[in-house]
Amino acid sequence: MATDTLKRPAGASGAPGGLRRLLLDNGALTALIVLVIALSALSGDFLTTDNLLNIGVQAAVTAILAFGVTFVIVSAGIDLSVGSVAALSATVLAWSATSHGVPVVLAVLMAVATGIAAGLVNGFLIAYGKLPPFIATLAMLSVGRGLALVISQGSPIAFPDSVSHLGDTLGGWLPVPVLVMVVMGLIAAFVLGRTYIGRSMYAIGGNEEAARLSGLRVKRQKLAIYALSGLFAAAAGIVLASRLSSAQPQAADGYELDAIAAVVIGGASLAGGTGKASGTLIGALILAVLRNGLNLLSVSAFWQQVVIGVVIALAVLLDTVRRKAGATPVAAGTGGPKGKQAVTYALAAVVTVAVVGATSFLHGGSSSTTPKMGLSLSTLNNPFFVQIRSGAQAEAKKLGVDLTVTDAQNDASQQANQLQNFTSSGLGAIIVNPVDSDAASNSVKAADKAKIPVIAVDRGVNHASVDTLVASDNVAGGELAAKTIAEKLGGKGKIVILQGQAGTSAARERAAGFAQGLKAYPGIQVLAQQPADFDRTKGLDVMSNLLQAHPDVQGVIAANDEMALGAIKALGSKAGRSVQVVGFDGTPDGLSAVKNGTLYASVAQQPSQLGKIAVDNALKAVRGDKVDPTVKVPVKVVTKDNVAGFTG
Repeated sequence: MATDTLKRPAGASGAPGGLRRLLLDNGALTALIVLVIALSALSGDFLTTDNLLNIGVQAAVTAILAFGVTFVIVSAGIDLSVGSVAALSATVLAWSATSHGVPVVLAVLMAVATGIAAGLVNGFLIAYGKLPPFIATLAMLSVGRGLALVISQGSPIAFPDSVSHLGDTLGGWLPVPVLVMVVMGLIAAFVLGRTYIGRSMYAIGGNEEAARLSGLRVKRQKLAIYALSGLFAAAAGIVLASRLSSAQPQAADGYELDAIAAVVIGGASLAGGTGKASGTLIGALILAVLRNGLNLLSVSAFWQQVVIGVVIALAVLLDTVRRKAGATPVAAGTGGPKGKQAVTYALAAVVTVAVVGATSFLHGGSSSTTPKMGLSLSTLNNPFFVQIRSGAQAEAKKLGVDLTVTDAQNDASQQANQLQNFTSSGLGAIIVNPVDSDAASNSVKAADKAKIPVIAVDRGVNHASVDTLVASDNVAGGELAAKTIAEKLGGKGKIVILQGQAGTSAARERAAGFAQGLKAYPGIQVLAQQPADFDRTKGLDVMSNLLQAHPDVQGVIAANDEMALGAIKALGSKAGRSVQVVGFDGTPDGLSAVKNGTLYASVAQQPSQLGKIAVDNALKAVRGDKVDPTVKVPVKVVTKDNVAGFTG
C-alpha cells in the first residue's frame, strides 16, 4: 500500500512555519478563498444568493465527472472518454424512453449500464489488452461520441419530463444538480476512504508492481476502477441532459479536460497514489467560480481559456512546491486527522465570510442609469457570428448601452451557464443566439420568470417565450441556395452537399432547406452529403476526400461560407469553372471569393443587421415599448453581379 509518509522537516512547527504549512496542505482551498474574496471585491453581482447557487449548478456536472476521474487518477491512470460516455448515456436514456416507449426507470438503468459498460471496455483494454490508458480511453472518446450521433441521428432528443426534474429546484430555490453533486461526492469519498477498492486504488497508484506482489488482483481492480468512472460519467450525463431538457449528442464535448483539471487542481497527482474527493470538489468549484466571475466581469471567453490554463499550471506547480516543502498528502484512505481537517474548513469559512462582508461595502450605494444587456453568442470562432457581435456592439455604443458579450463555444451547457449568470446579474435585457433551440429553453424560462426581456437572434428558442425573434429563415435560405445552384447548372448535374456541425439547429434547418429546394429539380443528383462542422479546414479535407470518389462533381452547396472556402481550396482551378460552389452567410471572405469568381454565390443573411436590430429591440423592451414578436431580416443571393453593392 502507498502511504506517502513524507516527514515534516525540522523547524516547521513554529507559527510562521505552521501557517505556511497550512497554506501548502490546503492550497486548493486557499486558492478558492482568494478567488471568492477577489471576485466579491471586483463585482457587486458575484456575492448574491442566486449567483452562488448558479456556481453550484455550473460546477455540478464537472464535479460528478471529476469524482469518477479521481478514482482513475489516484490509481495512476487517465480517462479521456468521460465526456463522450456522458453524452452517450444520456442519449441512450432519451432514445429508449421517448422514441421506443421504454419505461423511464428501465431507461435510466440502461443509461447507467451504458456508462458502466464503456468503463469496463476501457478497463479490459488497459488491464488485459495492455493498452496505455491514454490510448484506450481516447479510442472510447471517439466511439462514444460516434455512437451518440448514430443513435440520435445527429439531432437532440427530448428528455423525459420525469427525469428532467433533476435539472429543477426544490422549494423554488435549491437546485437539484447541487444535491446530486453532493450525494455523488459523498459516495466518492466513502469509496476512497472506507472500502477495499478505494485502498486498492491508492496501492496501485503508489506502486502497481508492489501491489501485485502483495496479493492484490490488479487487473480485476482496474476493471472496477474504470467501471466506476463510467458510472459517474453516466450520472453526469443524465444531470446535464436534465438541465438542457434534451439529450445532445455533442454535449459534454471537452468536459474530460475540465474533469482532469478539477482533480489536479484539487491536489491529486497525475503520478498516482494521492487525491481525495473533497479536493476534487474544490477544484471543480474553482473552475466554476473562475468562469462565473470572468463572465460577470465581461472578460472574453478566449482570455478565460488562458486564465484557466494558467490556474491548472499553477496548481501543478503548487503540488511540486508542497512536496518539496514536506507537506503531507492524503493517501491510502488515511484522510488525516478529522478534527483538524474540520477546524481548517471552519476557519476558512469564517475568514472568507469576514473578508467578503468587508468587501461588500465597496459596492454599497453604487448605481448606474446606463442600460445593461448581455449577448450570448453560440460561437465566436466563425466570421458570421463575429459580424453579429460587431453590429450589436456598434449599435450599443451608439445608443449608450453597456453590452456584455459571451462566447458559448458551441456548447449548449456553457451557454446555459452564461444565461444563468446574466439572469442573476439583473441585466435589463438578454440577447441570445442559441447553440440549440431546445437546450436554451430552461435558461430563457428563468429569465422570463425574473421579468428580464429576452431577444433571440438568428435562431429561435423552442418551448419558451422570447420578446422578439430577429432572424432570417435558415430553411428558406437553404431552399434559395438549392435553387441558385440548380439554375446555374441548368437544372441538371451532379452535386455534393457539405453539412454543418451535427446536432446544431442551424445545420438541421439549412439541410432541410437544401432538400426541400432540390425537390423542384429532379435532374440534380446529390452524389454525397457529409458534415464538415462549419469549419474551413474540415471543408477542405472533406471535399478532397469526396473528389476522390466523385471526380465528375459539377456543383457544391455548403451550409456556410467557411466550408465553401475550404471546398474551393480543394477544387483548385476547377472552382468557378467546371465546378460551381454556393455558400451561406455572406461573410467578408465569402464575398471576396464571390468577387474573384471562385465562389459562384453566397446566401447572405446580413449578420451585422441581425446584431443591430437585436440591440434596438432589446432597448425597446427595456423601456417598455412595444416590440414585434418576429423581425425577419431578408436573405439575399449575392453573386458577382451584385456583390459590389452589398454591405452585409
